[in-house]
Amino acid sequence: MAKSNSKKHKTVEYGRYGYYFIAPFFIVFAIFQLWPLIYTLGLAFCENYTDTMWNVEVGPTFNGLENFTTIFVGSDGSLFDTYTFRALGNTLIMWLMNFLPQILLALLLAVWFTDTRVKIKAQGAYKILVFMPNIITAATISVLFYKLFDYPNGPINQFLVNAGIWDKPYQFLNTKWATRSIISFINFWMWYGNTMIVLTAGVLGISPSLFEAARVDGATSWQIFKSVTLPLLRPILLFSLVNSAIGGLQMFDIPKLLTTSGYGDPDYTTRTMTMYIRELAFSGARQMGKASAVSLVLFVVTLFFSLVLFYIMRDKDAIREKKAIKAAEKARKGAN
Repeated sequence: MAKSNSKKHKTVEYGRYGYYFIAPFFIVFAIFQLWPLIYTLGLAFCENYTDTMWNVEVGPTFNGLENFTTIFVGSDGSLFDTYTFRALGNTLIMWLMNFLPQILLALLLAVWFTDTRVKIKAQGAYKILVFMPNIITAATISVLFYKLFDYPNGPINQFLVNAGIWDKPYQFLNTKWATRSIISFINFWMWYGNTMIVLTAGVLGISPSLFEAARVDGATSWQIFKSVTLPLLRPILLFSLVNSAIGGLQMFDIPKLLTTSGYGDPDYTTRTMTMYIRELAFSGARQMGKASAVSLVLFVVTLFFSLVLFYIMRDKDAIREKKAIKAAEKARKGAN
């Protein structure tokens, strides 16, 4: 039997080189994110604090669910009447106060800027002006608004008193809803431009032929927005909603900087979850175990809202189509 003269050519596996390029990311992630997450999870079930009298660190010692008991049960035995849930309530209120108008205005501006029938001059300049607050640092904006609403000589108070609107200066940063409104407005003002840019990119990614076909069929602007733009913008809108939820529930810089000088936190009404976590971990007795438990609660709440948004924004038509296909396959198998 004649031997084949054909030679086997050795192929070079170039695919493995891709792992070399992505390895730095996973190494950095494992060291600076994954390991701290695992350590925080373990610390949530431990007693770990500093004895302020003797300046001695206690723990970490496993104590089961004791940290979570103090989080969920108040000193008088009432459920959820704790500083943790007050901070969570403050965070949710201020997030919703800036989240809803942010999404609505960003969506309106995105549709307006991409509508070919509306000839807006100097669109680029408008977009830069809208996006500009996102470029400015949170510290700068916080100092600006702190000085604007300062008591009693802030420009806002001076204007209101000189105009005869109010008889005397108003303590904005020592009033519950005024302080919450200022914090919510700053977050809304800083981030609606960024959300608008993302949604604008999503609208521009939709095929223009779909809008043209809808106009030929006599659809109004509202019908086009409802039946064409919104359904096709769902993935980008979901991305913006989840990002806003994660960022809003981790709100820290604006409320912290506004309350640095002793103002802005009347009756514990503007202290957010991340501010409370920092207070537990890095001040007083440095209760690292309890701070880790509160961090875990914040993680669960963030995960819950993200899953709710994924459920609300799911593609119902695709789900119905999959169910119909499965039903047809099941019926065909039953017939056979």
